[in-house]
Amino acid sequence: MQLPFPLAEEPDELTREIGRKLFAGQTEFVKGVVAMNGLPPADRLEVCFAGRSNVGKSSLINALTGTKGIARASNTPGRTQEINYFTQGPELYLVDLPGYGYANAPVAVVEKWQKLLKQYLSGRQTLRRAFVLIDTRHGVKKVDEEILKLLDTSAVTFQVVMTKSDKVKEADRLKVLDQVRGALSKHPAAYPEIVLTSSEKGDGIATLRTIIAGLD
Repeated sequence: MQLPFPLAEEPDELTREIGRKLFAGQTEFVKGVVAMNGLPPADRLEVCFAGRSNVGKSSLINALTGTKGIARASNTPGRTQEINYFTQGPELYLVDLPGYGYANAPVAVVEKWQKLLKQYLSGRQTLRRAFVLIDTRHGVKKVDEEILKLLDTSAVTFQVVMTKSDKVKEADRLKVLDQVRGALSKHPAAYPEIVLTSSEKGDGIATLRTIIAGLD
């Protein structure tokens, strides 16, 4: 019997190469967006990355692109307050969504970001998948549920990417995966596969590149 939400398998050599070629192209920062009218032209496929503050989102984007510092990692939760757009070669936008779940941001600021996220997720026709990052040390928390519910009501499928898998012993990792699978079973927009990654070790990066390269 197959587990619900199995781990994504490592790609074979052919599909791995397709993913590698996509991310071998130049990565460039386009702009930070604070309102829908600031979005760049919807002239190519795009994927977005969402996750609570300090989940390792910037590190994952840097690992995917093989470009140190293209997405700024910060020790200050909630520093990224914009939707940040990057081109990945001529065919793809990578979209870094504002981190969520930090306690120190003013209520008015949080409400503004939530409104922008709702508009973006519901209204961007070229958005093919949202990748929701979950820390392998902690699993799905209440604050993550808010974005998962939002994605259920938006016009986009989301897929969970587990980060920092190298920081957790295997037995504890299995327990967390069980918790994540249980949480995802309540969300109809969840893609039925989990990607386990470590930006530091490079684990799962080729797999995620291949998944993105296979979207159309």
